[in-house]
Amino acid sequence: MLDYDEEAGLYDASRGGEPRAAAAAEAVLDLLPDGTRRLLDVACGTGIVTRRLAAGREGLRVTGVDLAAAMVRQAAVRLPGAVVRADSRRLPFRDGEFDAVSSVWLLHLAASDGDVRAIVAECARVLRPGGVYLTTVDKAAAHNVGSDIDAVLASRPPRAARDAAELVDSYAAGRGLVPAGHGRFPGRGQGRSPRRTIADLRRGWFVTLPPGEPIAETFAARLAALPDQDRPRPDPWFTLRAYRKPGAASADA
Repeated sequence: MLDYDEEAGLYDASRGGEPRAAAAAEAVLDLLPDGTRRLLDVACGTGIVTRRLAAGREGLRVTGVDLAAAMVRQAAVRLPGAVVRADSRRLPFRDGEFDAVSSVWLLHLAASDGDVRAIVAECARVLRPGGVYLTTVDKAAAHNVGSDIDAVLASRPPRAARDAAELVDSYAAGRGLVPAGHGRFPGRGQGRSPRRTIADLRRGWFVTLPPGEPIAETFAARLAALPDQDRPRPDPWFTLRAYRKPGAASADA
């Protein structure tokens, strides 16, 4: 698992930067109901998406929260006074405090199904009646674009998809949330090249291929044998799902 305090300095540049952030923010904003005034962005990271959410709709007040201290420091520069360091499984906010809650690229990182349930439960708790929770699902699957790189990686040891859509649907339903729409957006600048994939492998990107282990180096050698080492393959497309908390409380309350 990557250390996101260590990742903070290179996170944006290594993951598509502003173009990817713009695509993600646009997808979230498209699913926000009219009248949304208070949005909580859970696992806001460096704030690169969160800042665009705050600027993307007039009158929208956005709060970011993240656990990694280095991420929070960067996000706080982008959104002064609007970023909190906290665990997404134990959010430091009141019940029903927000009109909408987003968690983009978070659930797939959870260590267990129980952690995903806890995150979804907390997002539902701080959401007002009538509000929406938006989250990405099936992130690992999105990176499989049918390329030669994917063919090499297909035989690596499997890892449970904590953010599988059907699981997230069930966790949301268990907290009384109902489906409220979906969207897709491109991971601009995230198309993998063989050389970049090898670098990611050796810094711990692939959980089931621990850096320095013989199995990891076997896959690195297979990737190194592919043609066009620096040519990015197609960008992934991410899936965003929205869930509504039943009720009719006013967004302006």
